[in-house]
Amino acid sequence: MPAARPDGSPFPVAKDEQQWRAELSPAEYAVLREAATERAHTGEYTDAKTVGTYSCRACGAELFTSDTKFDSHCGWPSFWSPLAGDAVVEIQDRSLGMVRTEVRCATCGSHLGHVFEGEGFGTPTDQRYCINSISLRLSPAVD
Repeated sequence: MPAARPDGSPFPVAKDEQQWRAELSPAEYAVLREAATERAHTGEYTDAKTVGTYSCRACGAELFTSDTKFDSHCGWPSFWSPLAGDAVVEIQDRSLGMVRTEVRCATCGSHLGHVFEGEGFGTPTDQRYCINSISLRLSPAVD
């Protein structure tokens, strides 16, 4: 995991890997701290329709809202925009023999998923933030 944001500034929440391992389940640690990917169509939020805010499971920072969630049928929760411009950081990912854009929590640096553009979903941004359910925690809106 990178210790700093792409601009070199540190993540506000910094813990050593032993602390992360103590706080996260093995599956959460694999995705959030080792950039693994949960299996498609297995995450608890893939088809969720609950109105609310999605936060980072590792540090609690608010990342996405249900207002920007859409059905992409890709097997993971999809959003067309983060909650705020600085909620996530995007990092070029050259693993797997291709160039992708990795999405990390801007507060703790945890891996969330990837963002894709130009797929024709008709969203306002023409982007699909493809996010692992296990990296999120949904807080339902209070009426």
